[in-house]
Amino acid sequence: MNPKPHQNAPLDERITGALTGAAVGDALGGPVEGWAPEQILERHGGRVHGIVGPWHGDAWRTARPLAPYHKGDGHITDDTLMTHALVRVYARVRDHLDAYAVADHLVPDLMTEPRWIPELETEALPLQRIFLAEKWLVTRLHYGHADPREAGTGNIVNCGAAMYMAPVGLVNAANPPAAYAEALDIAGAHQSSYGREAAGVLAAAVAAACTPGATPESVVSACLSLAKDGTRTAIERVCEEASRHTDFESALRPLREAVAPYDTVGPDYRSPSLGARRPSRLHAIEELPVALGMLLVAGGDYRHAVLGAVNYGRDCDSIATMAGAMSGALGSPVPQDWSKTVAEASRLDLWEPATTLTAVTREIFARDVSRRRTHEQAFASLGGPACSD
Repeated sequence: MNPKPHQNAPLDERITGALTGAAVGDALGGPVEGWAPEQILERHGGRVHGIVGPWHGDAWRTARPLAPYHKGDGHITDDTLMTHALVRVYARVRDHLDAYAVADHLVPDLMTEPRWIPELETEALPLQRIFLAEKWLVTRLHYGHADPREAGTGNIVNCGAAMYMAPVGLVNAANPPAAYAEALDIAGAHQSSYGREAAGVLAAAVAAACTPGATPESVVSACLSLAKDGTRTAIERVCEEASRHTDFESALRPLREAVAPYDTVGPDYRSPSLGARRPSRLHAIEELPVALGMLLVAGGDYRHAVLGAVNYGRDCDSIATMAGAMSGALGSPVPQDWSKTVAEASRLDLWEPATTLTAVTREIFARDVSRRRTHEQAFASLGGPACSD
């Protein structure tokens, strides 16, 4: 079978596709986050097929006092705010990251640099928009002076770290094990248990998607080779079900049923169960397995995968962020009308982070090659087998 044209996309196109794809998926999913597929169908008179307005219309400021955000109309959410913040950390460090880089660079970025926040329609600190599970980073690392490698312990276990790990996969393009290991280290500052595991597997998925000739099936295989415990089982079960579908409409309920035994939140997303988001070796976050499932259902097509994630409901902005990052990294084009609208509505340059990360990724790879050559020479001098070019 000959590869599709986009499967041979170069590095810069894959990084651009992954980062813009994640942001656009985030913006499409934001307005319907927290609702069920049936509620979305009723509210919009059919499935969502593009950018829509706030769920509560003009009452978005007061309808949910806990979250007075303008979700919809092409506005990105905290998923993209955190992703772009991590890209800025890579731009400062210009090397692989660890939990200490989160403490030294990501936390100050969140709490000291005012930026335009689309959902608040004003300039503000990112800290004033991010969710409580992400505020944990500032509480534990800046105020609590916790060891960055252990700071994630005690936080609620959710997709908070996984949702912004795509840059780690891109920096480690075509090397899923390295992406997995780096993301686990970074995410230790933020999450524990299956939340941390999901961050590693999402980064691995994006790295695998960057491999020339990669397919949704090869991405899932890479994930299954690395994932542990409930995360691995959940991905396996969801993707088994996804392989039976070629259209997201028929897959919506079956994918939810497949992931339900591993999801701790429960059937009512806005009223989590008593055991929700607690550490466990048996459970998994819902978002990553479903995003991988939608990638399979769509055959890697960006539009189909993201719309499937959006119409799934529940935490669909994060599901669509992940599906968008993976399908974009595969090289599937992000619809230009969507990306243009999201960039204008959010007042963000969606392409600049990709340009920055591409340059940094090339620098890091060159540094990796140099380090590997040094190690090879040292090992050979110890009597190990000499490596030849």
